[in-house]
Amino acid sequence: MSTNPQLIAVQWQLRWPIYQRLTDLGVPCDYAPHRPLMVEVNSPLAALQVWSVVRQMSAPRETLIHWLEHCWQVNLSGSLGRG
Repeated sequence: MSTNPQLIAVQWQLRWPIYQRLTDLGVPCDYAPHRPLMVEVNSPLAALQVWSVVRQMSAPRETLIHWLEHCWQVNLSGSLGRG
């Protein structure tokens, strides 16, 4: 962990699963009970991974459904012009 980690403010119930997923992705982080999650964001990819994981774990289900449906529409409209 670097000397300047970023603190991620998330609900206490989400800290452990977010920590596990970020660790799986290779993003350096530190978890301690009753403390904020500390994450080392040392690249644009790491920043995107942190944003994505936190959003997937904390966004309401309806928001995630809408986002997925939008992605499908963009993918379909992009693939129709090819071929």
